[in-house]
Amino acid sequence: MPNSDNCIQATLTINSSVHGVENVSEMGRLPKGTVLAFDFGKKRIGVAVGEKEMRLAHPLMTIHGEMTRQRFEAIAKLIETWQPVLLVVGLPVHADGTEHELTQLSRRFARRLEGRYRIKSVLVDERYTTITAKSALGELGIKGKKQKPMLDQIAAQHILQSFFDGNYATT
Repeated sequence: MPNSDNCIQATLTINSSVHGVENVSEMGRLPKGTVLAFDFGKKRIGVAVGEKEMRLAHPLMTIHGEMTRQRFEAIAKLIETWQPVLLVVGLPVHADGTEHELTQLSRRFARRLEGRYRIKSVLVDERYTTITAKSALGELGIKGKKQKPMLDQIAAQHILQSFFDGNYATT
């Protein structure tokens, strides 16, 4: 696990939903282990990590660049290092729940992750995670342009924590 001194913890209270899982009880049947979460964007992908048993998400890194090959090379290294049992991908939608351009791109990204790495992927509603991440960083005194390097990984942390808090039961 990452050093706690390098992790920024923030509380997330949003109403989330999970896509790609038959029901919440299916979560308890997942093998014990690591979960990686992704906040997908056209230019950056935020990554967070957590353990099923601990149900605590930590920001991990931000993958920069628009080249698909480079992105998946970085993800392959993360998967090799962390050996996740599940991948969580934020599903961006408008405040009213309607889809937009990034919604379909995020769905495609989740399918590609599952296809390439043979690890189940789950889509989680990511409404307000960027706003919440900005607020959490602001509370720590990190404002404006100084937030940019951390914002996507903090948003991924919020996505994963939302998944753990609202849709996860340990067995």
